Amino acid sequence: MSARTRDGRIGLAEGIALYVASVLGTGLLALPALAAEAAGPGSILAVAAVILLAIPLAGTFAALAARYPDPGGVASYVRRALGPTAARMTGYWFMFGVAAGGPVVAVLGAQYVALTAGIDANAVPWLAFAFLVVPLGVNAFGVRMAGGIQLVLTALLIGVVVTVVWAAAPAVEPQNFTPFLPHGLGGVGTAVVLYVWAFAGWEVGTHISGEFRNPRRAVLIGTAVTLILSGACYLVLQVITVGALGTAAGTSAAPLLDLAALADSPLARIAVGVIGAIVALGVLNAYLAAFAKLGASLAENGDLPRWFSTGAGAGAVPRRALALTAVVMVGYFTLVLVSGLNLAPFVLVHTSSMTAIYVLGMIAAVRILDRWSLGWWTAIVASVLSAGLLVLAAGSLLPAIVLALVAVVITLIRRRGAHRQRPGAGPVSTNTPSAKSDTVTPV
Repeated sequence: MSARTRDGRIGLAEGIALYVASVLGTGLLALPALAAEAAGPGSILAVAAVILLAIPLAGTFAALAARYPDPGGVASYVRRALGPTAARMTGYWFMFGVAAGGPVVAVLGAQYVALTAGIDANAVPWLAFAFLVVPLGVNAFGVRMAGGIQLVLTALLIGVVVTVVWAAAPAVEPQNFTPFLPHGLGGVGTAVVLYVWAFAGWEVGTHISGEFRNPRRAVLIGTAVTLILSGACYLVLQVITVGALGTAAGTSAAPLLDLAALADSPLARIAVGVIGAIVALGVLNAYLAAFAKLGASLAENGDLPRWFSTGAGAGAVPRRALALTAVVMVGYFTLVLVSGLNLAPFVLVHTSSMTAIYVLGMIAAVRILDRWSLGWWTAIVASVLSAGLLVLAAGSLLPAIVLALVAVVITLIRRRGAHRQRPGAGPVSTNTPSAKSDTVTPV
């Protein structure tokens, strides 16, 4: 099957690859260790729980993508169902909350380079800064990494998973699974929130479904294949990480490297390190480009100062919004350095913001999907599960709450201004529904 259909639209094979690339990414580089630190062997339960959560969530987005293909994604559905204030919250959560993941990816790439090349750990902050600066420079000149290269890197990462599982499976020891819940169910809850990072990306279908030749078929098959593949990769890798590394799993800076080291060949460790670093760099390239476009789109809708809207159009380079993105990323990066490269809090800010976005997205889906349809039922289930996940994420929700309050304050200010301009008139919304995307989800 060809990657693209003859009329130039996305074919089924490429569509499946895009789905896999959006869900299976840099989470493989660190999440097994972070989850093991939070919950020990109980992290396996966390992965299983997030897989179960992903089923109705992915099903709902598949229903939305098949029935209402809209490149605006989640924010477009939220705007349609819940209004401009909720859509503004969604955009802010992406731009200023989910963005906390950028420095995390940079540090992961730097750690894989340092450990593979034998560079002193003191150099990791400088390497991480380079991981941020290089993609910023590339994006400032409008250069993009080809989508095909991104997909090849994802395929290589899957190959790495197979390699490390093969290498480390003989080292699995039953005693490493006891005690199974060293930090109780609370630790499992924290690991669940951490693993939202791994399973974010299902909304990709809503952005690209209009480009499929047969959207309903491609979206459904792409969702099913990605659920099976990503779920299997993360679950097996978590079992192997805990079983082979034992208590050392929670302290590993690069769990894939430690697992690869169990193989007889030193080439396995080198390959894992090189591919891990390249994947991190590729993700950051797409990550920064997406957030720059997001910032320009928000400005164009009036949710950020209009000055940042330059470059919002297709093919244009949003350099002003890219500068804002750089400020946000450097701010988070500074906090990462102050924390001593403790990545878990920033992963939690990222994932709790994604959880808040998904809650609004699922509520919007309940309102706009046909009542009693299969998609409507999956949206009901996903709404309940996402709300429960939001409770688990309560400890890291402060940034999301602050951003939501800012969005509400902006609405109140605008309504007050509208009253002053037109005495006696009712409140006027300054945000009109638009086909432009308020949000762009990162790889």
